[in-house]
Amino acid sequence: MLTAYPMTTLALIAALLVYFGLGVVVGGARAKYGVPAPQASGHPEFDKRNRVHMNTLEQLALLVPAVIVGAPVLGDMVAAGLTAVWSLGRILYARAYYADPAKRGPGFGLTFLPTLILLVAGIWGGISALI
Repeated sequence: MLTAYPMTTLALIAALLVYFGLGVVVGGARAKYGVPAPQASGHPEFDKRNRVHMNTLEQLALLVPAVIVGAPVLGDMVAAGLTAVWSLGRILYARAYYADPAKRGPGFGLTFLPTLILLVAGIWGGISALI
């Protein structure tokens, strides 16, 4: 993946850095709001940050294989662009969720749509290879 899809690789690394950054936010919230480890909830503001982090992990579990199967069909630049939109969506999702969880929809959409496009491309590529 590294040599055949360098831009996609860098975009995936950026997505992982977004996830890492959200983890740092959780750690800071744990200290700020007095939620000791291993406690997984406590203060509502900590809970929001922790939920965003866990939801991002759930979304990464979909994104990474979707990129692996979609990049060969869509090409490096398109797959990288979709992955970058995913990262932007995660940042918007987090900011909205922290302010008002009911307003997380646009960020979620910018996460869900790129994953879906990459997955459909992978399905198309797999079926096309069989025909």
